[in-house]
Amino acid sequence: MRENRKISKWVIYAIIIAALIIGVSLISLFKIGKNNKTESQSKELAGIVNELEENNSIEEASTTSDKTVNEVKENKIALNTENLATPEKTNTTQKQTNTTKKNTNTVATQKTTEKKKEIKFEKPVEGEILKEYAKDNLVYSNTLNEWTTHMGIDIKAEKTTVVKAAYEGTVESIKNDPRYGLTVIIKHDDGFKTVYSNLLTAEFVVEGEKVTTGQTIGTVGNTATFEVADESHLHFEILKDNVQVDPTIYVNY
Repeated sequence: MRENRKISKWVIYAIIIAALIIGVSLISLFKIGKNNKTESQSKELAGIVNELEENNSIEEASTTSDKTVNEVKENKIALNTENLATPEKTNTTQKQTNTTKKNTNTVATQKTTEKKKEIKFEKPVEGEILKEYAKDNLVYSNTLNEWTTHMGIDIKAEKTTVVKAAYEGTVESIKNDPRYGLTVIIKHDDGFKTVYSNLLTAEFVVEGEKVTTGQTIGTVGNTATFEVADESHLHFEILKDNVQVDPTIYVNY
């Protein structure tokens, strides 16, 4: 009986120890599984976080790339626009420069032409000079019976002799001068004027009319009261800038 009780007691101890061992094993297994699950969850969470970060990085990179591409495109478009605009501006500037040069050349050519155009006076009538030009020296006047200045030349010519324009110009005036009688004044370029006095008629021209070299403007007369005692002649003067000059400097007599 005692031996049976001892055996039963050891069996119970063995069962308790086995139960404890099993319990401890189960608890250990439970903890290990829980740790593994926790690690798995942690890895899974870490993977999700990494994925989100990668996605964000990709999106940011994509956005940045898109911005960069757009900026590059915009810069290319701006450069192309500037390149397209620049030739037009250059061409316009070049055209303006060429036009200015042409205008300058035209003006220079015109000025050169004007300078080269020499005024050459022709004889208003054929004949010898009866009385010379005398500004600094005095000449004797048969009419006045004294020595006086003479601001033109007297060209011998019969009455009604045709008087011609010495050079092209515009008839400035036709008047009766109290000293030199019926007078025609023609205005020319470069400040020149020619004066035809002691005329019989001046009905061939009118004031303001443009005349050509050699065009008839009147006829020789005897209307100059200061020269009435002299032979029939044309009193002829040349003025430069409204100052009388010697006509023989410009007309070959």
